[in-house]
Amino acid sequence: MPERGMLIVLSGPSGVGKGTVRQAMMNSGFRDFKYSVSMTTRKMRPGEVDGVDYYFRTKEQFEEEIANGQMLEYAQYVGNYYGTPLRYVNETLDQGRDVLLEIEVNGAMQVRAKCPDAAFIFLTPPDLDELKHRLEGRGTDDQATIERRVAKAVGELKMMSNYDYAVVNDKVELAVERIESIIKSEHLRVQRVLDHYTEMLTHAK
Repeated sequence: MPERGMLIVLSGPSGVGKGTVRQAMMNSGFRDFKYSVSMTTRKMRPGEVDGVDYYFRTKEQFEEEIANGQMLEYAQYVGNYYGTPLRYVNETLDQGRDVLLEIEVNGAMQVRAKCPDAAFIFLTPPDLDELKHRLEGRGTDDQATIERRVAKAVGELKMMSNYDYAVVNDKVELAVERIESIIKSEHLRVQRVLDHYTEMLTHAK
């Protein structure tokens, strides 16, 4: 049976560039990651594809998944649900493959409670002015929504102490390099390899 994969949780404020960094990681060829596509009730944006960017569901469908215990984590953010389907994550980890979650801060705290051995990485903006500039550059939200997202980001940044690592996203390629270094180190943690060596010693003559 293969060694169980590692769960990597990437989160941070809305607009910090989580999706861009995640996509760059998937394209880098650094590891054989599987990206766990999140589920949401928000409307699909231009260019997004159901099952690729998100699983887009109605509020009723999402709440049925919650009731059936099929969500690893979920949260409501700016009036919409976001969450991670549980079955896919467990099946992929059991196959020995790493799973990358790109989720909001509140959802990450639920995963922390259920999966304390995951690697938790907080992606930060260089500063709040740059964060607001990036949100405005999306062209997907009105000014009132942008102001709410910036205000929310202040509270989320205060939750950074609940994470294992903080990575500033000043340039995407540099952020990816920092995260890859973290993952290399995490795979060498004694706690992750101890069972293997314990079993080896048990069978030693």
